[in-house]
Amino acid sequence: MTKPKILVVEDDTDILQLVAHNLKVADFDVLTAQDGYQALSLARNHLPDLIVLDLMLPGRDGFEVCKELKRSPVTQKIPVLMLTARGEEVDRIVGLELGADDYVVKPFSPRELILRVRAILRRFAPEERPITRWHRDGLEVDLEAHRVIVDDKEIDLTATEFRLLTELIRKMGKVLTRDQLLDKVWGYQFDGYARTVDTHIRRLRQKLGPYADWLETVRGVGYRFRD
Repeated sequence: MTKPKILVVEDDTDILQLVAHNLKVADFDVLTAQDGYQALSLARNHLPDLIVLDLMLPGRDGFEVCKELKRSPVTQKIPVLMLTARGEEVDRIVGLELGADDYVVKPFSPRELILRVRAILRRFAPEERPITRWHRDGLEVDLEAHRVIVDDKEIDLTATEFRLLTELIRKMGKVLTRDQLLDKVWGYQFDGYARTVDTHIRRLRQKLGPYADWLETVRGVGYRFRD
């Protein structure tokens, strides 16, 4: 599965390394730049899925970079998350008017930054064709009726188990990390540990019986529904 590519533009080396490290841990590919000219060059050549852009940059500042990105047909659709110490309302308004999609003020929480990045990527992701009913061999899932049938017998799933199963089916063949599943199934407000996903997967496998091995473990990464 191709990881989303994030370009981080920040002239402060410590902050640049902090942001890049946390994005890599969250399973993103990361490019880095420390000035406006380098940022524009990398954006045009690599077309990242999102740009985390500092405002106070040498050469061309973040406002100029954002304006140039949104003016070019090649880069105008790349979402931009502005990351800066300048938190005045006028700066936020100018940044958003230039086309930025969100705004995080320093000092920031790495977890909040990751959540904002994922939220923007979801908004810009291609729309998926809705699935209302899915069937293979003796396993049947009816999303509208909230029912799961195993060899002609309905099984009892909790709401969370049902969401977990349907999310894996929607992304069939793709590996989803524990953090991705937590974010999608439990939402931002869930404060538990990623290992809770393992517990729900284990219970789900027990209930799926002969189809348990369709929920595959990808060691060190996460889980995948067999394609």
